[in-house]
Amino acid sequence: MQIAIIDLGSQYTQLISRALRALGVRSIILAPDQVNAWLKNNRPKGMILSGGYASVYESNAPQPPTGILDLGTPILGICYGMQWLVSKLNGKICAPYSQKQYGKTQVIFNIDDELSADIPNDKNGNVTWMSHGDSIDQLPKGFLTIAYSATTDRQIVGISNLDKKIWGVMFHPEVTQTEHGQTIFANFLFRICKCCKDWSGLGAIHNIREKAQLLIKGEKAILGFSGGVDSSTVGAAIGPTLGPNLLAICIDAGNLRQDELTEIKHNAQVAGVRLKIVHAQRRFLKALQGITDPQRKRRIFQKLYGQILLTQAEKFGAQWLIQGTLAPDKIESGKVGQSTVIKTHHNTGKISLKQWDPLAEFFKYEIRDLARKLGLPPGISERQPFPGPGLFVRIIDTPVTVEKLQIVRWADKQVTKTLRRHDIYHEISQLVIALTGRSVGVKGDARVYGWTITVRPVITLDFMTTTGYHIPSGIKTEIENALTQHPKIVRVAFDTTSKPPATIELE
Repeated sequence: MQIAIIDLGSQYTQLISRALRALGVRSIILAPDQVNAWLKNNRPKGMILSGGYASVYESNAPQPPTGILDLGTPILGICYGMQWLVSKLNGKICAPYSQKQYGKTQVIFNIDDELSADIPNDKNGNVTWMSHGDSIDQLPKGFLTIAYSATTDRQIVGISNLDKKIWGVMFHPEVTQTEHGQTIFANFLFRICKCCKDWSGLGAIHNIREKAQLLIKGEKAILGFSGGVDSSTVGAAIGPTLGPNLLAICIDAGNLRQDELTEIKHNAQVAGVRLKIVHAQRRFLKALQGITDPQRKRRIFQKLYGQILLTQAEKFGAQWLIQGTLAPDKIESGKVGQSTVIKTHHNTGKISLKQWDPLAEFFKYEIRDLARKLGLPPGISERQPFPGPGLFVRIIDTPVTVEKLQIVRWADKQVTKTLRRHDIYHEISQLVIALTGRSVGVKGDARVYGWTITVRPVITLDFMTTTGYHIPSGIKTEIENALTQHPKIVRVAFDTTSKPPATIELE
């Protein structure tokens, strides 16, 4: 691996690896306590220190080994990573003297530095994405400011020391909201570290198939199958290698959208995998009876989901469980480095089978590219994500019942149909339709107490950060009229909040 990424607890660490792959360069992600052992047998061309949730002054703050500062290997620190560099090299970090910086911030670059080469010299600044509470008060000796915020306090947000080969930025070049983030990474990789390209999508498919052959070794495996782009891509990739030793399992928990089971069967056939459907609606509804807490709901689903998979594995004689878990699932479940738990994902739990997640390092846009290279049709490669617990987590702050599932399932169909008719559905990365509480309304000149449906369309590349998609007003009115035709729906809300601070799903 040419680049070592030291994970200091950021929710965005995997995005750094994704950004490097987009530039054709492979990397490895290491926890701080793994670095020294890895460096004994490896010499990277560069190192990147991720952001993190902590302050450098906290007693439990992540600490990379200080020996990396003496290797002469180029280092790029991001957010907390930059703060750690400043602190260890005798600079000074303090709480911001005006306000913390979160979200989009204009930054002005010194374009004479190698890291910021080819970035337009805009006197009004370039858009970056900030997420930090501390700031730089005093630079270490020998460091220069190469970027500062275009705010009145002109906070230091970029530094360099050519002699030490150390650079740092307080913003996040790995997220898509930062205008010239890829330019910064390209400069670090190719101008500073002198990397060469060593990653491609076809190579990734080859590596997955090769690893399947080495891992499974004639044993049997089950594949958790939802019919989405992730599990379909895994099936298409490893199916030819494992052949009859692979069985795809779809669990119908009563949480699917209208006509989705038919689509799942079709996608399994297209992906070339043998499919078994397990009908378990009564078991899941019984387990979720009276539950409203979202995390508890997800844990219950995860536990029962795992139990059913284990039973099916025993029936098939399988020793392995293979799933289409992606990097964002691992990150939000707190499974990567030292990142904090945001929500529990059904496919990131423990089960008494040998487990393999072939896609765990990848993001959705990369999986779509792999699906296209595998020859899967647009109905699969461009399919929107749908959460594992499905409609269970789209019934908000009220217990799941058959009636509520029917309402939100019907609403999802109406909104999707309307957006497709106006040819804008494909512009949305993920559409969430949720039942979000009750309120007073009027139907037939009578007072009714009915449900609110929230429509949440977002656009994103990596599903780690999103922006809201604004449906044209005329189409919004059409959606409102269609939904309120249902006797139990009295109100429609539209949610376009970005992630962060909101997550894509409401639960």
